[in-house]
Amino acid sequence: MTKITAIIPTLNEEIHIADAIKSVSFADEIIVIDSYSTDKTLKIAEELNVKIIKRKFDDFSSQKNFAIDQAKHSWIYILDADERVTKEVENEILEAVQNPKNFVGFYVRRTFYFCGKRLNYGGCQRDKVVRLFLKEFCRYNGSPVHETIASNGKLGFFKNKIEHYSYKNYDHYISKMNHYAELRGNQYFKKGKKVNYLFHIVIKPAARFFIHYFIRLGFLDGFPGYIFARTQAYGVYSRYIKLWLLNKGIKE
Repeated sequence: MTKITAIIPTLNEEIHIADAIKSVSFADEIIVIDSYSTDKTLKIAEELNVKIIKRKFDDFSSQKNFAIDQAKHSWIYILDADERVTKEVENEILEAVQNPKNFVGFYVRRTFYFCGKRLNYGGCQRDKVVRLFLKEFCRYNGSPVHETIASNGKLGFFKNKIEHYSYKNYDHYISKMNHYAELRGNQYFKKGKKVNYLFHIVIKPAARFFIHYFIRLGFLDGFPGYIFARTQAYGVYSRYIKLWLLNKGIKE
């Protein structure tokens, strides 16, 4: 029978890690790759008898690729700690690895929860990620923030969705956006990019809000949809503020 390695990257995920691990209990091997958490993440993971690898974080692609190299099995399922595999998707995973039909990986769509509310619009309706794949044919690449899978072969789609509890509250969301902004700002700085005040600080954040709230119908999610669109705009604004500070040599 074909076997699966599930990989969960973590950093201070004590509120999520137990449920994340349990949701991939079907896997033959579970690896938690941790960026030196300072909360109870590792203690909880140890109690659930999974393999733990500690590695200093550099970027998401490198972190995941490193863990993939440690996996015993060819089929990999990557799970962010704030995601949950539903029983329906579990069944699709188990069927896919036994009969992949010439696919080397599979997209799965996600049901997005924001501050306790399910969001159906604002771009969330289009959310999909590659989560199951053969490591011989797939590799992570892309930006330090939004890594993507490069595949040497065809990718299929699962019918059902996993659950994505990305942000437990507003402060948690802003802290994540700041972290992503720092990574993106550093990336731009290394490329020698400069900040145009009108375009990067005013127009681009406003355009991002307009896209999420109006074009992608975020207003249909009510006030949470408005907050989601505003924070998406804040993320764009913040990354260019980070870049501006780096270009000026100003330490925060």
